[in-house]
Amino acid sequence: MNILVTGTAGFIGAALASKLLQRGDTVFGLDNFNDYYDVQLKKDRIRKLTQHDNFINFNMDLQDRQGVEKIFSEHGPSHVVNLAAQAGVRYSLENPQAYIDSNITGFMNILECCRSYPVEHLVYASSSSVYGANTNMPFSVHNNVDHPVSLYATSKKTNELMAHTYSHLFNIPTTGLRFFTVYGPWGRPDMAPFIFTKKILAGEPIDIFNYGNHRRDFTYIDDIVEGVIRTLDHTAQGNAHWDGMNPDPSSSASPYKLYNIGSNNPVELLHFIETLENCLGKKAEKNLLPIQPGDVPDTYADVTSLIKDVDYKPGTSIEKGIEMFVNWYKEYYRV
Repeated sequence: MNILVTGTAGFIGAALASKLLQRGDTVFGLDNFNDYYDVQLKKDRIRKLTQHDNFINFNMDLQDRQGVEKIFSEHGPSHVVNLAAQAGVRYSLENPQAYIDSNITGFMNILECCRSYPVEHLVYASSSSVYGANTNMPFSVHNNVDHPVSLYATSKKTNELMAHTYSHLFNIPTTGLRFFTVYGPWGRPDMAPFIFTKKILAGEPIDIFNYGNHRRDFTYIDDIVEGVIRTLDHTAQGNAHWDGMNPDPSSSASPYKLYNIGSNNPVELLHFIETLENCLGKKAEKNLLPIQPGDVPDTYADVTSLIKDVDYKPGTSIEKGIEMFVNWYKEYYRV
């Protein structure tokens, strides 16, 4: 395949591109290397990818409509995986415009190029954040998700609606993937595993929101990548049994599909911290705080559709996953 992967300097994008290159695909990477977090980490991720002859990287913003269109017209990707986005729930309270520009305007450019230069399949990152105020566990793709609690979640829900429109109007096969709390080697410095590890090693207190009563469906990076590849290779089809009188949000009469990718095993935040302490060989000083605006207490993925359609369920334990993350962290930062 010739695959365009946007966000290739990002955590998931770099891991996915590496796996696709290893299996022999040609990957066109796109990233703007913004400074939301450490740019050097992004450059180091890309450096690993440039060792492959069948990788071409473009330093470009997804909002650059002409630049993105040029990639499509000159290189003709058969498949697209859109992972480029402004990430982070809490940051969306500080800089909401960034989410409109990157997550909505940027995605619109991808959809328009898929319309003008037809692709076999567009896969894009959604998020478990779309479940918002829902409390019916586990979160199912068949449930209504009309009550987001952050602009980040709203932008991801918007992506799903935009994708459906283009699937309906232009018969573009689209698959949205709702990722659940991704962690692992080469992870994001703005997320809990990274923040906690850095502070514990420095002997600084860690902030634990909702007084530690969070549960998160932590999903190891390799499991996420395997899920993305399996769904990418399983082109979205229209659901012949879809009924407008009783509409299923996860599918359509058009070639449109949604999946959760999560471990299907929510972990208590305090257990997560305890596991991290064991791997680091050092106890954390805990600063218990109330829940933050935009946060949800629990996440828990129903992956029934993923198992049924692509025969896959993430399986890396939190103990194994954190151990591999800590080993990478110590090596990368020479701790």
